[in-house]
Amino acid sequence: MKYQYNTIVIGSGVAGMTAAIYLKRSNISVMILEKESPGGQVNRTSDIENYPGFSNIKGPDLAYNIFEQINYLKIEYKFGDVKKIESHGELKKVITSDNEYICKNIIIATGRRPRQLGLENEEKYSQSGISYCAICDGPLYKGKKTAVVGGGNSAVEEAVYLEGICEKVYLIHKRDKFTADEKAQKKLLDSNVEIIYNNEVIEFLDTNGKFSGIKLKDEREIEVDGLFIYIGNTPETKFLEKSDVITENGYVIVDENMMTNIKGIYACGDVIKKEFYQISTAIGEATVASLSIKKDC
Repeated sequence: MKYQYNTIVIGSGVAGMTAAIYLKRSNISVMILEKESPGGQVNRTSDIENYPGFSNIKGPDLAYNIFEQINYLKIEYKFGDVKKIESHGELKKVITSDNEYICKNIIIATGRRPRQLGLENEEKYSQSGISYCAICDGPLYKGKKTAVVGGGNSAVEEAVYLEGICEKVYLIHKRDKFTADEKAQKKLLDSNVEIIYNNEVIEFLDTNGKFSGIKLKDEREIEVDGLFIYIGNTPETKFLEKSDVITENGYVIVDENMMTNIKGIYACGDVIKKEFYQISTAIGEATVASLSIKKDC
């Protein structure tokens, strides 16, 4: 069995693309595998104000800028839904829904996906009334009524973003205080977003088979055209379930070199177990993972 690439990077978020850039510039053969569009979670962020070099940049713009580097360096990029990875000593196998690839090293950079409310018909209304990305789907609700669920930075920032294009925006939070930072909360309080504290969505309303609103824990029914959910994230590691890679609550465990418990398999970005989940930390971890591979070459 002969390897096709030295390293396969699974995922093309900020971490995955950064790792690929470092590897390519080190003259190490690399390929990126991605099942969706490049950028990952950063595509769901309207404004980034804590990334060095930019006082403010749109998430999709940052993703596009990094992807331009991928294209400039002619890094091989393939679409594929990874179902399984296998370790065969020095060589590794990445199995997608329609192909298999052999490599020496794997970098897992699959990030996280938005957590769902877990209510009946959530899948049915997904992308047809229910969304997890205001920057992606907000324009569809221009001049309409929307609601946002959550209390962290993402929920607060996206509610303010939607307020700029929607007729009416509700922000529903199950507690009486937000966990979002002070700057985000100030923007919220200066906006016309209607805040509903100490409440939860318990049911989706349906009119003629289409999403038409929400029912709250206090039995109130609110008619809205769209609902945006921001209640946390879940790591994208289902494809590791039958592997020997050690995880904790779905998050990959790595050492200081970003290596997992299996030699030649690394992980970085939001998919790993860590304290802080930021763009800057993801980039740093990707750098460490790629340089660790370079050092072992």
